[in-house]
Amino acid sequence: MSVLAAPRALAARPPVFSPEGIAEIVRLIRESVHVVSGPGGRELGLATGAPPAGPVLGTLPPLYPEWLGGRTFCEAHGVRFPYVAGEMANGIATTGMVAAMARAEMIGFFGAGGLPLPEVERAVHSLAQELGSRTNWGVNLIHSPAEPELEWRVAELLLRCGVPRISVSAFMELTPAVVLCSAQGLRRGADGGVVRRTRLLAKLSRPEVAERFLSPAPPALLDLLVARGSLTREEAALAALVPVAEDITVEADSGGHTDNRPLSVLLPRIAALRDTVCRRFGYRRPVRLGAAGGLGTPDAVAAGFALGASYVVTGSVNQTAVEAGLSDEAKAMLCDADVADVAMAPSADMFELGVKLQVLSRGTMFARRAGRLYSAYRDHGSLEEIPPALRAAIERDVLGAPFEEVWQRTRAFWEERDPAEAVRAETDPRHRMALVFRWYLGSSSRWAITGESARRADYQIWCGPAMGAFNRWAAGTFLAEPPHRSVTQIALNLLEGAATLTRAHQLRTYGVPLPSEAFTYTPRELA
Repeated sequence: MSVLAAPRALAARPPVFSPEGIAEIVRLIRESVHVVSGPGGRELGLATGAPPAGPVLGTLPPLYPEWLGGRTFCEAHGVRFPYVAGEMANGIATTGMVAAMARAEMIGFFGAGGLPLPEVERAVHSLAQELGSRTNWGVNLIHSPAEPELEWRVAELLLRCGVPRISVSAFMELTPAVVLCSAQGLRRGADGGVVRRTRLLAKLSRPEVAERFLSPAPPALLDLLVARGSLTREEAALAALVPVAEDITVEADSGGHTDNRPLSVLLPRIAALRDTVCRRFGYRRPVRLGAAGGLGTPDAVAAGFALGASYVVTGSVNQTAVEAGLSDEAKAMLCDADVADVAMAPSADMFELGVKLQVLSRGTMFARRAGRLYSAYRDHGSLEEIPPALRAAIERDVLGAPFEEVWQRTRAFWEERDPAEAVRAETDPRHRMALVFRWYLGSSSRWAITGESARRADYQIWCGPAMGAFNRWAAGTFLAEPPHRSVTQIALNLLEGAATLTRAHQLRTYGVPLPSEAFTYTPRELA
């Protein structure tokens, strides 16, 4: 049955009481279902179509995947489904993926993190041209504490090009760039309310960070932007009346940057905080929460909606999609992953801060090798202080080249991207060491993208446990085959399955004896 199919009228049929019959009716989510009692008054069964002649204990209306989340999310973003394909950095979330999601009436974000500005600009122009008047697409703005100027320039680019949606991620504090994206273009609507030109979805995993995005922008940052000429005084005044973001994506245990927190703990905590902050400021519009992290099966998606999420965001599982900007070799490694085949490893963009991210561990030595680099950085003040034996091991087993050769490559990179970094490294030996080690961390992701077979053991592939869960769910079905894993087939099957499981849980609350197969959904081709 197609996800987009209209409900079809079923002829009245006798109630069913067998496990097989009950499981079959559970899957008819687009039909009203009646809970009935048997002749003895104790046995419960199900019927569809016109209400049967016997006692009807309750009736459930049709259920559609479109209705799982908060309707205000779909209305605000002009989409049919409360589903987002999240940004995956270095362009792994490609323009093709974003366009496919937009055409399927969902939202997709281009993975701009880690890319040079000209490449981001080309992607933005490509999407704007292909998608025309559609507004259900966007680009990522990732926090770049080591490159604040780049962060600012990306924000300016996205606003200048009229990108309709921006997903901001990895922020621990509000920066001028993120406040600029939130406040520029604010105006009064005909009803007196504040109208946004650009909508922010803020991805976060800490309550203290959530409170900053739920609150209006700080006056000091607004004044700074007005003084720079980046905001008008009217825009700053309106920004003081609304939250920085009206969509908060609560990110649980996920691939890439993560705090490894379970969604069932994190989302209710931030939901309670949201309610408190919204009451404090008396906002006229609701602030929506999304669920992200660990969403690789219909069960997990249904759980996210059951926790109160208005929308869901998937990440890891989309890296195996045909549209993903990852090599076939890396995708094959992901397709072999199970739920425990992940590890934490140092992050390239926040290496000096000791920040870690979650990566695939099966078939790659990246996590272990990157950990050796961070240990050497932590324990020594410069490359020259590293003992000869350890230096030889790192050069041979991790970098695959002498320190000096890697530094020459690194210096050439930074002289083009940000000359100040190269200049600083010449006078700061510890910073030079960090940049040399970060060369490996950054290169390892590119090797996985381009399919550098000689460095297969060094592939850095961002991955959470959801990838393994998805593989086990898809095993033996058409989604087990990589050519069938389009980003939209993944999305539609997760949503269809979540709706089916939601219906099963609804019926269980009536006391209907559901067999275990009623709580399963097998992927199939949907349109």
